[in-house]
Amino acid sequence: MPETTVNVRYIVDNVEAATEWYTKNLGFTLLSNHAPAFADVKLGSLRLLLSGPKSSAGRAMSDGELPRPGGWNRIHLIVGDLRAEVARLQAAGVKLRNEIVTGPGGSQVLLVDPSGNLVELFQPAPR
Repeated sequence: MPETTVNVRYIVDNVEAATEWYTKNLGFTLLSNHAPAFADVKLGSLRLLLSGPKSSAGRAMSDGELPRPGGWNRIHLIVGDLRAEVARLQAAGVKLRNEIVTGPGGSQVLLVDPSGNLVELFQPAPR
C-alpha cells in the first residue's frame, strides 16, 4: 500500500510559536508558513495543519462560537525510548501534562504545545 499523508488540523493561538515548537522539539519539517494565519508541518506521513485565529479555520461558527485550541484529542507518536525522550524534552523546557503512565499495551506521556493542544508520546510494550 502506498504511503498516505494523514492531515490533522490543530487550532493554535500563535502560528509562529506552534511552528517553532513542533519543528524544534519533535522533529517536524516546515512545509509552508503563512503566519500569522496558517502553517503546515510534516513528520513521516503526518501533516499537521497549524491554524491561527486569522485563518479560515479560526472563523466563528454560525452560532458565534470561536474555534479554540486544547481539549483531549491528540496526535499519537510512537517512540523507541520514552524515558529518554521525556528527559530530552524536559531539558528543552517542554511542558508535560502528566507523568509517564504504563499499561498492558505500553507507556505514554502527554506533552502540551504552546496553545494547550496535546501530543501523546507512546512506547509500545515489548512483545
